[in-house]
Amino acid sequence: MFSLVFPGQGSQTIGMGKDFFENYDLVKDLFKQADESLGINLSKIILEGPKDELDLTANTQPAIFLISYSIFQVMKKEFNMDLDKAKYFAGHSLGEYSAICAAKYLSFTDTIKLLKIRGDAMQNAVPKGEGGMLAVLGSNVEIIEDLLNENQNDFTAQIANDNSDGQIVLSGRNSDIERLIKVLKKKNVKNIKLPVSAPFHCQLMSNATEIMRNEIEKLSFHNSKNKLISNVTAKEIKNKEELKILLIHQIENRVRWRESVVHMINNGVNHFIEIGPGKVLSGLIKRIDKNVKTNTINQTSHIKDLEI
Repeated sequence: MFSLVFPGQGSQTIGMGKDFFENYDLVKDLFKQADESLGINLSKIILEGPKDELDLTANTQPAIFLISYSIFQVMKKEFNMDLDKAKYFAGHSLGEYSAICAAKYLSFTDTIKLLKIRGDAMQNAVPKGEGGMLAVLGSNVEIIEDLLNENQNDFTAQIANDNSDGQIVLSGRNSDIERLIKVLKKKNVKNIKLPVSAPFHCQLMSNATEIMRNEIEKLSFHNSKNKLISNVTAKEIKNKEELKILLIHQIENRVRWRESVVHMINNGVNHFIEIGPGKVLSGLIKRIDKNVKTNTINQTSHIKDLEI
């Protein structure tokens, strides 16, 4: 039994999806639709760069979605794969939007426009240089939660991503992150400051939450037979109304990726297919349970070798 999973921010590279763009007219059409919907030449940014433009959150989010969804459509339409047989659809942070569109809860055009707004809102929620994110390695959620509670009078930080056993990401103001680093150093806990320009998935994103609330309420979401796992609850969503509420909450809340994967495995999934640039999720899934099968699909040759 397989699940489809879609990557989030950080997986982008110049030229991603070029193989699909050059070989399939349906991908060229999706790129054209994206450019027209957004009013920018996203295709050129993806295929040619420059990297600093692709790395702008407002461009990164629609770009990764466009590549993931393009590959998904090639698998369905050019290789006749019945991807609706997937037990679950899931994605990491912005990847959840790729899952939502692939699972038929929201149209392609609405999704890519919403991600452009989301990227802008998240980028501008906090003045540049004020917030940051820190990856903590070799620890677990319970230990980090205890540490944050013990030091709540000295600094404020939130768990932004529970990615896997041994990989947790925290967000907060840079001044608080620096205090956190000192505490971790005393306890010999390995950590890495991430090269991001904003503190995602924490309460500092409150301005972005309000923008997304307004935008999400305007859109027509659909109910679907495909099962979708929420980042916020790590469980399947019940209907389109719950989905809208959870997407609004997702901006400031923890991405419960480890719990999401465990939930899927506990419900019979033994094969995860990562669709989109990079292979970050496949690596995380293997750290959660080394016995499950994973495939990364970001080249045409990967599809030819796939068995479902």
